[in-house]
Amino acid sequence: MILLVRHGQTLFNAEGRLQGTLDSPLSEDGTRHAQSQGAVIRSLVGEEVDRYLLVSSPLGRAKATAGLICREVGIDEVVLDERLAEVSFGDWEGLTRAEVETHWPDKWQSSVRCSWAQGCPGGESYADAIARAADWLNSYRNEPVIAVSHGVMGSLIRGVYAGLTKDQLLRLPVPHDTIFALRNGCVDLIACA
Repeated sequence: MILLVRHGQTLFNAEGRLQGTLDSPLSEDGTRHAQSQGAVIRSLVGEEVDRYLLVSSPLGRAKATAGLICREVGIDEVVLDERLAEVSFGDWEGLTRAEVETHWPDKWQSSVRCSWAQGCPGGESYADAIARAADWLNSYRNEPVIAVSHGVMGSLIRGVYAGLTKDQLLRLPVPHDTIFALRNGCVDLIACA
């Protein structure tokens, strides 16, 4: 089973800024998200905790979330994996939706994910990102793993796992306060209150 989480909310998330490969510290809510995720994961894995590997994106917000989860779950080591890093939004990184719409009015779609997938200036391509997600998933598909990733990359991993179309996976929810359990070909959302 893969337990996939998005990092806790960051200051950029709270401001509505696109992060991509940039970083912003966790907000107070983000710290609470990570602690809640850890508590729920602890209850899910129980005595099996020693079988689980905790793998994280190397970006600071994911590493901070992984560290908080480690403390809650009782895991000592985090393995960093570049393939879990968020996609690059290129020239849009650090900007708000309104700023993107002002500078690139013909590029914005219904969401940041749909806009990015159509191609943002200087950003990672959809083809490259989906290949990275599939490569990561193929490495861990049958392993007990706790993975800390990001909004877009997490939705790509879930979409590949579930065999979704591009349109379907780009519309998946990307909450900070949940865990996605990938098992037996299904993706289950587990809320962390």
